Amino acid sequence: MTSPLTYREAGVDIDAGDSLVERIKPFAKRTMRPEVMAGIGGFGALFEVSKKYQEPVLVSGTDGVGTKLKLAFQLNRHDTVGIDLVAMSVNDILVQGAEPLFFLDYFACGRLDVDIAASVIQGIARGCELAGCALIGGETAEMPSMYPDGEYDLAGFAVGAVEKSKIIDGSSIEPGDVVIGLASSGAHSNGYSLVRKILERAQPDMGADFDGRPLAEAVMAPTRIYVKPLLALMAALPVKGLAHITGGGLLDNVPRILGESLVATLDSSAWQRPKLFDWLQREGQVADAEMHRVFNCGIGMVVVVDRAHEAQALELLREAGETAWRIGAIARREAGQPQTIVA
Repeated sequence: MTSPLTYREAGVDIDAGDSLVERIKPFAKRTMRPEVMAGIGGFGALFEVSKKYQEPVLVSGTDGVGTKLKLAFQLNRHDTVGIDLVAMSVNDILVQGAEPLFFLDYFACGRLDVDIAASVIQGIARGCELAGCALIGGETAEMPSMYPDGEYDLAGFAVGAVEKSKIIDGSSIEPGDVVIGLASSGAHSNGYSLVRKILERAQPDMGADFDGRPLAEAVMAPTRIYVKPLLALMAALPVKGLAHITGGGLLDNVPRILGESLVATLDSSAWQRPKLFDWLQREGQVADAEMHRVFNCGIGMVVVVDRAHEAQALELLREAGETAWRIGAIARREAGQPQTIVA
């Protein structure tokens, strides 16, 4: 007679899941906002829209970390990919003028390692703190045989709000406007299939000194979160357009905020490109155009303002701790011309 089976013997440890929930509650508590009515632990999280909005429009975004996770597994570095997860969604909703309100995560694995999962989710909570949004819920899915041992996947979901009259959509951008670039922290979370291919070819010592830190640290640097400085900028002066430089790099993301008749001309000598990109281009023999279409190349966020507001915008951003440069301008587009030119 066969013995009775348990869920644990089938590969799912409910006790481990419960332990993880208890471990992450203090992290989530630090992210709470006054509007949170019920958070971690319930079937659903309750969030009241602030009465400071007269005509609130909700803006939502979702994303993952992509194949950067493969490097996290290889290097056993799990403490910052949670920041990446938050950054990719909150930076996306920010570009429409929205203040991120709350965030939910989805963590999926074959076998739950509580220590690794807690490290990841602690990073998610840290990202929420940087963005000023509440971590109000999520899902941990333990699915035996769905993922290789030691691997997991992440997805994130952010919701923000913007006053209807203050939505930023790029419609007011016109020739003569100034393009400001905000420095990235590295490759952020894009282009990592190419990054991994280059690392595979070069076979570098990941612990070797690379511009004052180990190469592994440079490659895994978490995505910069631009929320608080840019919300302050939007409150101080009119921002005409914002572009988060994610997949598609500078060439594909800037046009998303431009009308068909406009072109953004960017001067690559106007900003300091991190040495990581020089190394990747050299080791991978990557063409300039490919670099600009795959990577952010040192610019993680683009801001378009009227020329009259250029000096004030740069001053405010730098005072808020951002490294910012005027990197180009908006012009009338000629027939057949691409909408972003990096010279």
